[in-house]
Amino acid sequence: MAGALVGEAFLSASIEVLVERIASRDVLNLIKGKSLEDGLLKKLKPALMSVKAVLNDAESRQVKDPDVRSWIDELKDAVYDAEDFLDEIATEALRSRLESEDQTSTAKQVCSFFSSVNPFNRGMGSKLEEILERLEYLVNQKDILGLKESRGEKSFQRPPATSLVDESAVCGRNDEKEAIMELLNPEYASANLIDVIPVVGMGGVGKTTLAQLIYNDKRVEEWFDVKAWVCVSEEFDALRVTKTILEEITSSSDGSQNLNQLQLKLKEKLLGKKFLFVLDDVWNEKYVDWEE
Repeated sequence: MAGALVGEAFLSASIEVLVERIASRDVLNLIKGKSLEDGLLKKLKPALMSVKAVLNDAESRQVKDPDVRSWIDELKDAVYDAEDFLDEIATEALRSRLESEDQTSTAKQVCSFFSSVNPFNRGMGSKLEEILERLEYLVNQKDILGLKESRGEKSFQRPPATSLVDESAVCGRNDEKEAIMELLNPEYASANLIDVIPVVGMGGVGKTTLAQLIYNDKRVEEWFDVKAWVCVSEEFDALRVTKTILEEITSSSDGSQNLNQLQLKLKEKLLGKKFLFVLDDVWNEKYVDWEE
């Protein structure tokens, strides 16, 4: 079971993807010769980058400041609308490519379908203007809220959490807990050798607490031979994570700095066993790092 990717990191990654898509060849080629103003589209990138720059500060303040929390919610909606907008452009780009290829009977039918949903026939320029207006409003609001730009460092970093939890102080998470417990129940096990269950949400909503409740549930003790809790934090280090897991399940420290040797030892300890690992406070989204 994987720890959570906090909302700010997820939103920041979404904005980065949007910026890349705005500069893509499909988008640039498509707006040529269209009534859609190329300058309008270019304004979208700096607006997105401007709000992205203050996300670190907003993340640390939104738990205590409802106005900042509302600002983040509005930003998420605007980003989702911008994603939908670029999806429509991608659809139109596909239609244009199909039209330029050899027109077989099937391709003509496909092109006919895409023409019927052509976003340029439905006032795409107006839709872009609306998105820009919302983003420009949010840019102005960030100044009013006093949100500060980060310069590469995190403005807030919570201390590492352990697996310990005071269950008497927790309420309102039973439905979410039982939904995940059902996924962990060996009676409903999937055919996968390893399952990953991500817990994703904004900072402060209780992702770690939910993981702690599950980790300490008596049923987990019955279902799994081995379990380990690792606080990953921002710097994803496969060697450190592997070493921590090994120390958790052996209750002893291993001084080796060789990732291969550590993973061989870990494989030996896990062979033929059912295990549950909780990776808390995960920020990294890189597939290669997760595989490692």
